[in-house]
Amino acid sequence: MVKNWDKVKMYDLTQPLSHLTPPWPTYEPLQIKFFKRLSSNGANGQVITTSNHVGTHLDGSLHFCTNGRDIGAIPLTDLVGPGVVVDLSDIYHDYGVYTSKDIMERADVRKGDILIIHTGAFKYGFAQPEADEVRYMVKHPGPTREFAKWCFNMKFKWLGVDAGSADHPMNTKIREWCPKQAAECDKYMLEKYGKGLEEIFPPDHYQLMHVDLFPHDIIHVENIAGEVQKVLGKRLIIGCYPWRFEGGESSICRVVAYDEE
Repeated sequence: MVKNWDKVKMYDLTQPLSHLTPPWPTYEPLQIKFFKRLSSNGANGQVITTSNHVGTHLDGSLHFCTNGRDIGAIPLTDLVGPGVVVDLSDIYHDYGVYTSKDIMERADVRKGDILIIHTGAFKYGFAQPEADEVRYMVKHPGPTREFAKWCFNMKFKWLGVDAGSADHPMNTKIREWCPKQAAECDKYMLEKYGKGLEEIFPPDHYQLMHVDLFPHDIIHVENIAGEVQKVLGKRLIIGCYPWRFEGGESSICRVVAYDEE
């Protein structure tokens, strides 16, 4: 129970959204137009066309599971709760791999939490001074199956990540679409881990943060941004606010952290 709202600081962890915001590769960007104007119609009105995977958005179970929950079926108790924002930027590398041990060494993470991961890719995201769309979408760090199994055992409400995907980009279709970067990643992994890309992410591990976890309603928010760097290492109350979207496989959303200072 919050006893004094005057002492609660709210932090917006949401990426700015406009027609300039890059969607996940190959997805439809947000398009917007006025269909009426104040000068001629007495009010401003707009029409938008977009995919659900633009800017900060919640991937719902239905995104990867035919029988998964749609966005409208997710109870508020699954969207809001205690959690922690973990800073991994000290070990950031393009194409890097992070583990459950990396998380637990840096923060007080508890079963049933909301877990937000600051990989360090944030600085290459949309609207940042060092914005680099290719680096942000195609080269950000990601986890292996070890991490997905840990997330399942921890029964997280949901996860968030400051990158284009909760999966390693080279464990998605990006690996096929970007052969130059895939070759770079393979070389990096051989030098760093002594294993090539095919060994670290074999075919049966494909998009494991989606495929392995979504059937259990452990879903995630991608493109965490905004004021995330102000809450690194903190335990907070965190809320994700998508549309009440019946039939929605995913949804653009707003993410807010509440800190009772």
